[in-house]
Amino acid sequence: MAPLTARTAWNTTLGDQLLAAGGGDAEAFAEMYEALAPRVYGLVQRVLQDVHQSEEVTQEVFLEIWQTSSRFDPSRGSAPSWVLTLAHRRAVDRVRSAQASRRRDTTDVERSRATPIDETATAAHASLDAQEVRAALSTLPDFQRLAVELAYFGGHTHSEVSRLTQVPLGTAKTRIRDGLIRLRDVLTPLVPLVPLTPLMTEPACG
Repeated sequence: MAPLTARTAWNTTLGDQLLAAGGGDAEAFAEMYEALAPRVYGLVQRVLQDVHQSEEVTQEVFLEIWQTSSRFDPSRGSAPSWVLTLAHRRAVDRVRSAQASRRRDTTDVERSRATPIDETATAAHASLDAQEVRAALSTLPDFQRLAVELAYFGGHTHSEVSRLTQVPLGTAKTRIRDGLIRLRDVLTPLVPLVPLTPLMTEPACG
């Protein structure tokens, strides 16, 4: 285990980055993402036990963090606690949604009573977040969308994005930053319509 002073410094740095991201600093968000993405994915995968769903939920978690990071209050807990609590709730919500879907599928009586409209509404509600993310990504210019997908959905560093897209590092960073800002502009008006996981006032882990 890392010494307490090192852990405290790490938490403080992540907290500063999270607060900066809340003010629209995409570079700070990128640094925080690179530090916490493996832990978020690991937690989500332990809950879901499914690689594909874990990748989807991890994407949703960091997009929600980008949208709501201004709500982070360091006086109530560390940045990792805040992020991992959010990730855990997202993962649990996905499990509950899957369980509910299985119950519907295995109940013949309920299935026979359900109308096509009911089934469509249920499916749309369950996949709303993913649809909104895909729709938002489609509004980005191709070069920005590729950079964002490689960095945040593909798990690549800025240097790797630069190499994969064959552009200078500064250009890659600019594309990622501008893409994130545009994504938030597109998604923010939709936030009241999206069933986001409520944040805990007291983090579950330290």
